[in-house]
Amino acid sequence: MRTKPHALVVMSRSSFEAHFDPTRRDRLAALVATDEECWTDELDSDRARARLARAEVLVTSWGAPTLTEERLAAAPRLGAVLHCAGSVRHLVSPAVWRRGIRVTSAADANAVPVAEYTLAAIIFAGKKAPFLAADAEQAFRGWGAVQGYGDLSNYRRTVGLVGFSRIGRRVAELLKVVSGTTCLVADPYADPDEVARAGARLVDLEEMLPQVHVLSLHAPELPQTRHLIGAAQLSRLPDFATVVNTARGSLLDADALARECASGRLFAILDVTDPEPLPADSPLRRVGHVMVTPHIAGSLGTEIGRLTDHVLDELSRWTRQEPFRTEITAEHWALGLSA
Repeated sequence: MRTKPHALVVMSRSSFEAHFDPTRRDRLAALVATDEECWTDELDSDRARARLARAEVLVTSWGAPTLTEERLAAAPRLGAVLHCAGSVRHLVSPAVWRRGIRVTSAADANAVPVAEYTLAAIIFAGKKAPFLAADAEQAFRGWGAVQGYGDLSNYRRTVGLVGFSRIGRRVAELLKVVSGTTCLVADPYADPDEVARAGARLVDLEEMLPQVHVLSLHAPELPQTRHLIGAAQLSRLPDFATVVNTARGSLLDADALARECASGRLFAILDVTDPEPLPADSPLRRVGHVMVTPHIAGSLGTEIGRLTDHVLDELSRWTRQEPFRTEITAEHWALGLSA
């Protein structure tokens, strides 16, 4: 019988407690041989290096440090990294790919709650619910007396998705439940046929902007996507449009957005900001027409178990020498498609 491969868990203590209840710890132990967990601040210690020397697979999550050339040198047997969270952009380094180490993550599982949150944000944006709730003058009026919010409707609305990522694709599919919605996608790398199968239509960003009632961002965080939506793009949105961002705060020019929202022309629902959290002097804290939540769209609470189960499923495949279902390649990583 094949000896169990040796695994090392590398993450923060709080992450481990969130991911591994007794049942999931038992499942991990049934699949691999494990040492005592390695917490983030211990990875460069002599004790941790001894455990890394035996490791054939790393199970990582939030709090795991970057796997640099120096750290990988301490793990000569390492063949795979399984990440119990979304993006691996700040976890892996080019050295991982040079070593031929295989990588997978729970990004697909993490996309589920983010897409659900985004759908809810889009529906609330149609009715302007968060903004009316915060407007002391209008919150308790009858709907017929509301002014300055545009058409309070989700019927025959157009939603624009910037980025056909895992989450963007799920949002497009979920939008099918909103009667009469037209979904447009702007993504230079997307396949028009795949977009169509998700129930949307692929267009250029500049063509999309004047048509949408809600603009939802799902692009990766890369140097070339910083302020992808800036003053020029925001100015092309129709009056009373809402910008939803559950991706990365850097995609938006926050100052330009604050000006548009302060004018009363646009609205925004932001689960991510740049920087995060917003500093006390950020104009987005002072203007109306903006709802900010503290990066809660991703997996929290019981949702984290879905991430752990996904990675344990992948670990089971790896022990059977089967392909990963959600393997991340160097090409995915370079294009920011690992989130």
